[in-house]
Amino acid sequence: MLLPFLEYCSLALAAVEMLPASKPEPDIITVSVAASLTEAFTDIASHFEEENPGTDVNLNFAGSGSLRMQIEGEAPIDVFASADQSQMDILGNETFIEKSSREDFAQNSLVLIVPENSTLNITGLQDLADPQIDKISIGNPDTAPVGKYSLLALTEAGLWDQLENRTIRAEDVKQVLVYVERGEADAGFVYMTDAKTAEPGTIKIVTNVPVSTPVSYPIAVVSSSEHKEEAQEFLDFVTGEEGQDILEKYGFKGVSKK
Repeated sequence: MLLPFLEYCSLALAAVEMLPASKPEPDIITVSVAASLTEAFTDIASHFEEENPGTDVNLNFAGSGSLRMQIEGEAPIDVFASADQSQMDILGNETFIEKSSREDFAQNSLVLIVPENSTLNITGLQDLADPQIDKISIGNPDTAPVGKYSLLALTEAGLWDQLENRTIRAEDVKQVLVYVERGEADAGFVYMTDAKTAEPGTIKIVTNVPVSTPVSYPIAVVSSSEHKEEAQEFLDFVTGEEGQDILEKYGFKGVSKK
């Protein structure tokens, strides 16, 4: 009975050897991204995964200040893309990011929007002082860079003290947009790229809003990342030619062509 058993074992071994080798599980990197980059980075991540089949990208969108606090809380994040410099500066000062990896990769602009069907005569910032204008949506200046830029613009225009009590604070720029789209705010401050993503017929852009601090976006590898090589590859993709082309497709101005 031993010979048939050995023959069986040989056949079983041969069958196993004929099976295709299983593919290794891809590495997963988590990229925390400012909410204003939602559409662009969803597209970027898709293209990156196509060209790097060994790496999957998990995108985490929120206001830059909230994302910064997650990193400070030691959340497992590999790359951080912020909508302003100050949030990245804080992490850099606390050694939460690899400073040598930090690069600026995009620019944006701030705009004032109103509901499409608004009957209020809002043509510029100074019109917001009209008592008929009751609700002005801005991002939370403590956690959303769009709120910080809005506060700066209103302060520089001499309007903040007068309008502060009329503001509705939003968690991020996407929420500001929703408030105005739904008519829950008489006006709001968003980035130009977000205004372009609004549902057709819901909002109109009143004017570009000048701010003394440029709306620029930095990106960096997080120091605690366990996938630094893959994280750097993703960062290089964003700042490289293909990533920059995708950003420009969504209305961002590229700052780093390679």
